[in-house]
Amino acid sequence: MANTGKKTKGKQKIEIKMIENQDDRLITFSKRRSGIYKKIGELSTLCGNEILFIIFSPAGKPFTFGHPSIESIVNRFLNGNIHVIDDMHALIEAHRTVRINKLIQLYNEVQSQIDSSHETQKVLAQQITSGTNSNRWWETPLDQLNPRELYERYSHFSKLLDLFHFSRSKKIAIVFSMLAPTGLAKDAPTNFPLS
Repeated sequence: MANTGKKTKGKQKIEIKMIENQDDRLITFSKRRSGIYKKIGELSTLCGNEILFIIFSPAGKPFTFGHPSIESIVNRFLNGNIHVIDDMHALIEAHRTVRINKLIQLYNEVQSQIDSSHETQKVLAQQITSGTNSNRWWETPLDQLNPRELYERYSHFSKLLDLFHFSRSKKIAIVFSMLAPTGLAKDAPTNFPLS
């Protein structure tokens, strides 16, 4: 029977010691910080505790985590164990403020879109009244057009060419139908290019 032992060492426990390489240390801190926050959040949820956690990165930058909020716990600590009753109101107010700020930002974006469309509308109205864009679109130099306008120009010319071919074919068919009863159609040239 073949050897059924493990071929690899598998998941190994990492020895807990200071990481020598500065870059590796910063990367490890960044990755493990979110794990610490998760564990602290679970502890707070499971036990109903109020928690304030402060950790300093290897570069000296502080990172904090607080439940229900950092301010309420700091106030409680500084005021000699007086429980702040307005925590829920503070959370509701913070949520309301964030929501209002998002709505204001959305309003500003929509307003700027409306303003730009009004400007575009004014420019188009001027072009229509002066006749530069609506009636004589084929006269604008190609190097003054953006890619969208070039595509529109190409589309206009394609439609015009299709209309021309259709109209020419229709006229040729009418001429042949008028010549057919008289017998002159057999002498008419049939090698007209249709496209």
